[in-house]
Amino acid sequence: MQAVEQRNFAVNDQVIAYILIQTEVKAIDVARLVRKIQLVESADDVSGPYDVIARVTASSMDEVGKLVAEKIQGVEGITRTLTCPVVQL
Repeated sequence: MQAVEQRNFAVNDQVIAYILIQTEVKAIDVARLVRKIQLVESADDVSGPYDVIARVTASSMDEVGKLVAEKIQGVEGITRTLTCPVVQL
């Protein structure tokens, strides 16, 4: 019998999303500020077209949307975000 790897992205019916962030200032500073926001599990500077990637967990997509619009996009130096919800296929 072949073992099947299971990856559980939703914990207790929580929504997990990655937020890709472009900045106009140092990514390390933005990542540090984003990490302090409630519901943000991690925020790291990355290379490529985006400067920071944050992982968030929330109770619904509406909560993710509010988090991004009201908190993350309010961080000084952020110019653009792209929200990528995790789906389990």
